[in-house]
Order: sequence, then structure tokens, then C-alpha cells
Amino acid sequence: MILSVNIASHEVDYVIVYKSEKKMYLLSEGDRIKEYNVVFGANPKGHKQHEGDERTPEGKYILDYKKSDSSFYKAIHISYPNEADRRRARANGVSPGGQIMIHGQKNGRGALSWLAQQFNWTDGCIAVTNAEMDEIWALVKLGTPIEILP
Repeated sequence: MILSVNIASHEVDYVIVYKSEKKMYLLSEGDRIKEYNVVFGANPKGHKQHEGDERTPEGKYILDYKKSDSSFYKAIHISYPNEADRRRARANGVSPGGQIMIHGQKNGRGALSWLAQQFNWTDGCIAVTNAEMDEIWALVKLGTPIEILP
């Protein structure tokens, strides 16, 4: 349930993403306080296996830093790969990849977000519109857990 409240008065303490629904929710004390339509890597099904597979990872991570000078409109880094991801990649003789973020549109292309948000176009990141990214940037603090589900 999405609450009809002043979201600025609630502290976001968890972010959950449902890839199958193409939705991301900001939660406060277990209540969904904000919902976003999101898009993913161009190959969205399944957990990220290696660098370049264009998949968005699945699992529990931390939003660990913000990057205002990204190639995309603002970016919040997801702590992928974790130790299990690195182990799996080593066992398969590949690089797990990295630099998975929640971000806005490619710089200079924000006006096209109405079109870009109809397709999975990232290399494995989670994309929103620039206006949504401004809101997420303000509401989500560093250290917030994120869970990405199939």
C-alpha cells in the first residue's frame, strides 16, 4: 500500500525493486511511501553473472555512495558485487562487473525520458526520470539497504 503522506517527513529506511513489475518502492518502517516505474539492463531476466551481460543484479545490497558527476543524471551506487557475486564470477573465470547504480537519464537526453523509460536500455543499472532521480537523491540516505527481486 502506498501511503498518501508527506514523504519528506518519513525517513526512507529500505528500497525494494521488483524486476518483473518494473517497480521500485521506497519504504519507511515497512510502509511503501513512494513508487517509481523503472527500467533495467537490456537483458533483464536473471541475476547479473558477469561484466557486460546487461543484467541487473538480484539480491540484497547497500546504497553506498552518490555520484553527482555521473555520465547519467545523478547516480546512487549499489554495492554490487558482494562477496558471493565475486566468488561466483571467480569460479566461472569472469569479472563480476560493477558500477551498478540507480540513475536518471543519459546527460543531455533528459527530455527523451518519456521514450527511454519504455525500454530496458541500461547496462545493468536501474533508471528513472531525472525528476524522479531528484526526489530519490533527496530522500535516500547513504547506507540504505536495497533489495532487488526477480
